[in-house]
Amino acid sequence: MAHRPKRTFRQRAADSSDSDGAEESPAEPGAPRELPVPGSAEEEPPSGGGRAQVAGLPHRVRGPRGRGRVWASSRRATKAAPRADEGSESRTLDVSTDEEDKIHHSSESKDDQGLSSDSSSSLGEKELSSTVKIPDAAFIQAARRKRELARAQDDYISLDVQHTSSISGMKRESEDDPESEPDDHEKRIPFTLRPQTLRQRMAEESISRNEETSEESQEDEKQDTWEQQQMRKAVKIIEERDIDLSCGNGSSKVKKFDTSISFPPVNLEIIKKQLNTRLTLLQETHRSHLREYEKYVQDVKSSKSTIQNLESSSNQALNCKFYKSMKIYVENLIDCLNEKIINIQEIESSMHALLLKQAMTFMKRRQDELKHESTYLQQLSRKDETSTSGNFSVDEKTQWILEEIESRRTKRRQARVLSGNCNHQEGTSSDDELPSAEMIDFQKSQGDILQKQKKVFEEVQDDFCNIQNILLKFQQWREKFPDSYYEAFISLCIPKLLNPLIRVQLIDWNPLKLESTGLKEMPWFKSVEEFMDSSVEDSKKESSSDKKVLSAIINKTIIPRLTDFVEFLWDPLSTSQTTSLITHCRVILEEHSTCENEVSKSRQDLLKSIVSRMKKAVEDDVFIPLYPKSAVENKTSPHSKFQERQFWSGLKLFRNILLWNGLLTDDTLQELGLGKLLNRYLIIALLNATPGPDVVKKCNQVTACLPEKWFENSAMRTSIPQLENFIQFLLQSAHKLSRSEFRDEVEEIILILVKIKALNQAESFIGEHHLDHLKSLIKED
Repeated sequence: MAHRPKRTFRQRAADSSDSDGAEESPAEPGAPRELPVPGSAEEEPPSGGGRAQVAGLPHRVRGPRGRGRVWASSRRATKAAPRADEGSESRTLDVSTDEEDKIHHSSESKDDQGLSSDSSSSLGEKELSSTVKIPDAAFIQAARRKRELARAQDDYISLDVQHTSSISGMKRESEDDPESEPDDHEKRIPFTLRPQTLRQRMAEESISRNEETSEESQEDEKQDTWEQQQMRKAVKIIEERDIDLSCGNGSSKVKKFDTSISFPPVNLEIIKKQLNTRLTLLQETHRSHLREYEKYVQDVKSSKSTIQNLESSSNQALNCKFYKSMKIYVENLIDCLNEKIINIQEIESSMHALLLKQAMTFMKRRQDELKHESTYLQQLSRKDETSTSGNFSVDEKTQWILEEIESRRTKRRQARVLSGNCNHQEGTSSDDELPSAEMIDFQKSQGDILQKQKKVFEEVQDDFCNIQNILLKFQQWREKFPDSYYEAFISLCIPKLLNPLIRVQLIDWNPLKLESTGLKEMPWFKSVEEFMDSSVEDSKKESSSDKKVLSAIINKTIIPRLTDFVEFLWDPLSTSQTTSLITHCRVILEEHSTCENEVSKSRQDLLKSIVSRMKKAVEDDVFIPLYPKSAVENKTSPHSKFQERQFWSGLKLFRNILLWNGLLTDDTLQELGLGKLLNRYLIIALLNATPGPDVVKKCNQVTACLPEKWFENSAMRTSIPQLENFIQFLLQSAHKLSRSEFRDEVEEIILILVKIKALNQAESFIGEHHLDHLKSLIKED
């Protein structure tokens, strides 16, 4: 291995900024000095309490203020004498300190000592190397752990003199031994930066100071720039304000007079004219200010007078008191009605269920009796056709029903005889009698419901349950403050407020009974009429709407209740129920039509329910059986009696349907009465009967049921189309009777044709049979 040349160092004066006042010992001029062996320098403790460690690789430890470095040169001792002559190899060590100033001073002193005693250091190194022992593996491992802990905790490595001296001695032995030269893969790997010279350190620190000063200078420049910008902005704003002020007040800014500019000539007249113009403008401005002042003075006077009037007048306080009392009254009334409405609904439901149960009982009994009697007669007809002799057995239920039917008929006949009604026809009775036990139960249940009705408003004051008192409150409002009354739309609120109270009075109202109280006789109806009549003085006002209060009550309260009776309780076969219902409907619908011109939905629903109920009665309750003529020729036979009763029952329904004339349209009545009932059932029964006085009597009854207004047109020569079948039956009956001795019945048929405006058919029949004495009947008509 080639030997390195001998390296010499010159002593340099330490810069005051690096050494912080440390001094280096002077060196002899021209005499090169060599650094001592590291081992001899490290055996003495460093001055200032500094710690140093000599390792195989240089290591740098950061201090609290900076970095202090000591550079030394060592000469590697050669094992043989020739190598000592050629020179020793120099090494560089990096010694770190905790305190920059003290350690730097000690390092400089060590450098001076190494330069003055070069020869003695080399001899001491040889002696020290002979006594150093090679550390074992455990010692090396402990040293490594110690260095790792030092790096992790304090970011420096503790300097151990004995350790370093032993390692340096081991290095010297290894250097003396040519065979112990490490291979390339055994060489130490440098883990720190290469040591720098004093010049390099001084240059690096000067660069860092220049960078810091440059950063500070840049910050100062930025601060100066920002301050200059703010100053320029402030100066600009002030200049703009000065310019505005100078523009607003031109006289304040003194302009430099330019002698080159020529002005128009000025004389006394021009000055006088300008002054007069200026004076005129000022006078006009003064006059406008005077007018505004006078206006303000008048406003102040009027405001003061208004305040005095309000303060002196007590009407406003009374008005406020009245409005407050009305508000409290209405709130209490609404609370009371809301509390009672549930009880009212329960009572209404109980009464409706009781009446519905009774109506269903009558309807079911009629249908069952009709079914059993028809079945009995059919069985009797089969028995008569098969054999004339033999016993005919009837089950007990049918026999019991037939006996019940005959018992009720007997009672009705006796009642008619006592009343003197001898023209009654069998089958026209309503048959709505109940057994005494059932009647007693019905009356008891009805009485309990009416007792509950009386207790609904038993503990309520009259001002909150009497309709007349309630309307009187609103009448006072209308008289005192009509504007606020109509603006509040009280006429729309009254029907809703009175609805629960009216429903209570209608609980025991049954429009299907002739003895039921009419609507116009009810207390609520009279009270509403009085309330409406008291608003006659305001009837000329367009805002007056109290005339519609009664119509609204009928529309929202009465008609829906009447519709329920029609749909669930009304029996169209009952003449008494139909007559009573028509009477109430005429009053309601006529009153409703006079108060309200437009057709309401509730009225349409009522009329639709009436038509639907009559259609259902025609389909379910009309039954006219057809028997052989041999069975019906005997008027006392059960078949003949049953057929007669059913015909007169159908004719009764026909009459009840046509009683709705004026309430229902003509087309609806003609479709129901003529199309569905007369042409399908009644005419078929007449065709099956033997022509004679009974048939003519039935035809007269049919004609008597027809409304007269259908035939009021004197120009009519032919009857309505739906009566065409009836007219043909009359002509056939007249032809048959004209050949027999029933001349009077033919004349009656001609009168029927004339009455229903079948004049062309009557004339043709008279001319065909040469009945000239009957032409006078046509002329008289």
